[in-house]
Amino acid sequence: MRLRINLSPDWLLDTEMREHPGNEPVDFCIVGTGAGGAVLAQRLSRYGFSVVCLEAGQWLDSETDMVSDEAGARPLYWNDLRIIGGADPLQLGANNSGKTVGGGTVHYSAFCPRLHPSDFRVRTCDGVADDWPFDFQALEPYYEQMEREYPVAGPAHFPWGKPHGYPYAPLQSGTKGHVLIRGCLEMGIPVIAGGPIAITAGTFGKRPHCIFRGFCNQGCKVGAKHSTLVSHIPDAIEHGTEVRAGCMAFEIPLGRDGRVTGVRYYRADRDGGYREDEQRARNVVVAGYAIETPRLLLNSRSGRFPNGLANSSGLVGKRLMAQAGQVVWGRFEGMIRQYKAPPACAETEAFYETDPHNDFVRGYSIQTVSPLPIAMAHLITEETAAFGWNLRHLMEEYNHYAAIGVLGEILPDERNEVTLSDVTDQYGIPVAYVRFSLFENDRRLIQAGVRRAKDILSAAGAVETHYVDRYAHLVGTCRMGDDPNNSVVDEFCRSWDVPNLYVCDGSVMVTQGSANPALTISAIAARTADHIRDAAGRHEL
Repeated sequence: MRLRINLSPDWLLDTEMREHPGNEPVDFCIVGTGAGGAVLAQRLSRYGFSVVCLEAGQWLDSETDMVSDEAGARPLYWNDLRIIGGADPLQLGANNSGKTVGGGTVHYSAFCPRLHPSDFRVRTCDGVADDWPFDFQALEPYYEQMEREYPVAGPAHFPWGKPHGYPYAPLQSGTKGHVLIRGCLEMGIPVIAGGPIAITAGTFGKRPHCIFRGFCNQGCKVGAKHSTLVSHIPDAIEHGTEVRAGCMAFEIPLGRDGRVTGVRYYRADRDGGYREDEQRARNVVVAGYAIETPRLLLNSRSGRFPNGLANSSGLVGKRLMAQAGQVVWGRFEGMIRQYKAPPACAETEAFYETDPHNDFVRGYSIQTVSPLPIAMAHLITEETAAFGWNLRHLMEEYNHYAAIGVLGEILPDERNEVTLSDVTDQYGIPVAYVRFSLFENDRRLIQAGVRRAKDILSAAGAVETHYVDRYAHLVGTCRMGDDPNNSVVDEFCRSWDVPNLYVCDGSVMVTQGSANPALTISAIAARTADHIRDAAGRHEL
């Protein structure tokens, strides 16, 4: 198959992509091409395995499909039907799921901090949640790999977690970054500028430098921002991976020997319809993220697994986590123009760890965010109920607003879950029912974070401050562990129940910390790929 996809104004992916017959088993069929699936595909194809990736979304061309327009960016997001519930229902779609080749990385903010060592030992350190089946040191070399491959720009000395530096110099922070920095310095709070962000100030390979257009969350038309679409998928294709777009997986069939045999999916036709198809595979990897991954497993019922594939523990879909993402903004007398520069470009993690003086455990970070006009209007309407001329008057102050975000650690709880609804989607597949509620520790942490963020903006010179509740970065639902009774996969993302089934995305995370998860997901994928290579060498796959 010939690909002709513009990845930037000066980079045309013009290449022949290998095609695999569906009835001939490949070594690995991977469902999803985001931070986990794409990195795993690239690694496995480089290691000599035959790989097919199934992606529900389509290829998007930077010249025709990525636009400097909030409303025009809808094709990037997973806007298919989902049912939400619980005491604090989550807003789904643009802020936490993608539906295109590259997944959510195409429209994420590209802010890429690491988890802290304590995040892997939360039960040991704080008596809540659970410990991961490995420690920070096991993932550290893979963090370093991803920081060079994305790549990640940031300060030469990052003081939090395990102190470290970044391989590329910090990006400029823009005036909204200066607001966070000024407020933190006034209050004596440590703060860093210019990263860690997966955008370099100069060119990187075929990717041009950032021009500070501010539309990172609408897809980077310039091609400067990282996504797996530009960082790992082209290399995976060069080494033999087939990326099959417009393919919605609906079942992973199980053979009589207890091993999965491939993936059944609906494939989009050129006339707007779809047809059922199947890719046979010796191994299957589910990398559809924290909602679609458990949905696919729960829909893959059989006599051996009546409650969903690989679900003997009963934990598929359980312990969904969303990070607190409260947006706090202030109005300033002077011009800010917060749309200039990438949305996330400065942060403090001074409140990340558990502080015994607090009435809650764990913590939060504070980062810049930059709502564009439509998003800003939604925030103002939600907080003030303004509309019509009143809303127009408030939006006339848009260039005087600066927004920062509280990114807080919400603890895992089995009452937060993804199950199946009785409602079906356009394919006839039962859709996900996502239940989410905050609990006492979560509420106290959020309240403290919002107070701190308001104080920072006031210290920076804001004449008034506001906030609304938001949530981001869904993880959990197929957690890893060292005991098949209380986890879905082992430390290398391999199902306890089905030896040739893997889950490799944010759903395997045990806790989430107060760090954006993309870098961690890719590091886990790289670690998993190395394990698969070594296991294959020992004939243990």
